[in-house]
Amino acid sequence: MSRVSVRGIAVASATAVTAVGAVVGITGTGASTSNAQTVDTASSTTKLLDVPGTAQAQQVSTGVLQQADAQTAAYDEAQRFQAAEAARIQAEQKAAADKAAADKAAAEKAAAEKAAAAKAAADKKAAEERAEEAASRSETRTPVTTGDPKAIARSMMNATQFQCFSNIVQKESGWRVTATNPSSGAYGLVQALPGSKMASAGADWRTNPATQIKWGLNYMNSRYGSPCGAWSFWQSHHWY
Repeated sequence: MSRVSVRGIAVASATAVTAVGAVVGITGTGASTSNAQTVDTASSTTKLLDVPGTAQAQQVSTGVLQQADAQTAAYDEAQRFQAAEAARIQAEQKAAADKAAADKAAAEKAAAEKAAAAKAAADKKAAEERAEEAASRSETRTPVTTGDPKAIARSMMNATQFQCFSNIVQKESGWRVTATNPSSGAYGLVQALPGSKMASAGADWRTNPATQIKWGLNYMNSRYGSPCGAWSFWQSHHWY
């Protein structure tokens, strides 16, 4: 029930009480002009109910209005409380939504920055490796053709590529020129399969470490870009 309807009912009730007292001719002291009135119905007489006097009616009216005012005030307070509570809940929900959106945006930004940094690092590393490979290929060297196989290999490439080349040869043949795989038939320092492939680098491929190294280096450069590229593949697959 609204504030207006509560007050309206109270006023109407109070007015009715006062009006009843006036209609039946009640005096201020509560005594009627005649002590009792009767109404004659079909065969019996019934006394009218005693109606409160004007002062009493006024008291009743005032009490009803006060009660109505109290109810109205309570209703208004309840409405204010509900409105404040609804505003508080709405504010909390908005704050939570704003925070979630901000957290998501921050996480996406951090992920994007991390991905960009990783890509930049990978691109930089790739560029450095390409530059090193290019420098290695263009660098003028005087190849060693006899003697220690490792010394021969060092003379054909830079230190970084030699280390990768050496890692592969160590794993494949232990730096033995005539190493033969009894299962597959792979042969030589770089375990060419079949060994006769190395003939493209020299007819003495069976015994000359320089020929085998030359062939192996060309193979690694053409297939993996460099000995280090071949070593990276070897570490994942244990063959190249």
